[in-house]
Amino acid sequence: KSSVSSGINAEYGAHLFNVTNILARRLAELEKLLDGQPLAASVPEPVAKPVTKAEPKPVKKEESDDDDDFNFGDDDEEEEEKGETEMQKMKRLAAEKKAAEAAKKPKKPAPVLKSNVVLDIKPWDDETDLDEMEKAVRGVFMEGLTWGDSKRVEIGFGIKKLRISTCIIDELVGLYDLEDKIQELEDFVQSVDIVSHNKI
Repeated sequence: KSSVSSGINAEYGAHLFNVTNILARRLAELEKLLDGQPLAASVPEPVAKPVTKAEPKPVKKEESDDDDDFNFGDDDEEEEEKGETEMQKMKRLAAEKKAAEAAKKPKKPAPVLKSNVVLDIKPWDDETDLDEMEKAVRGVFMEGLTWGDSKRVEIGFGIKKLRISTCIIDELVGLYDLEDKIQELEDFVQSVDIVSHNKI
C-alpha cells in the first residue's frame, strides 16, 4: 500500500510542476506583449456610494372630534337618502302633492251666526199712535238688522204694546245698542223688553 500511495503522490507533484511551468511561460509572454510591464491583477477599488438621508414619511393628520361628528351626521343623511325605498318615496310625494292642493284651495269663510229676537215695545199711554210708533221703530237702521212680523198685545186698561220680531247677525248687532236706539224714540216709546233670544 505504501508503494502505491507514493507513486500517486509523485504523479500529482509532476502534474503540478508542469502546470506551474505552463503558467510561468504564459505570464512571460503576456509581459512581453505589455512592453515588459509586470502584469498585476487589478482589483477595482470599491466606490463609496453617497449616503442619502431618509426623508421623513408624511404624518397623516388626524381629523378632530368635531370633524368626525360632522362627517358622521353627513354619512347618516346620505344613508337615509339612499335607504329610501320606492314605496316610501311614493308616499312622500303623495303627501307633498296633497299638502300643495290643500294650500291652493280657498279657505271657507267662517259661518255667520244669527239670532231671532222678539221685542216688546210699550207706549206711554192709550193715546199713543201704535202705527206711528211701529213706523218709527222700523226706521231704526243697523247693519245686520232685519225687521220681521209684528202684532199688538193687550196690556190692560185699553193700552196695547207693540211686539215685533227681528233677525240679527250676532257679530254686527248688539242687543243693548238696539235697545238704546229704540229707547231714543221718546215721543212714542216708554220701555223696551227682550221677550226671546234664539240662535238660528
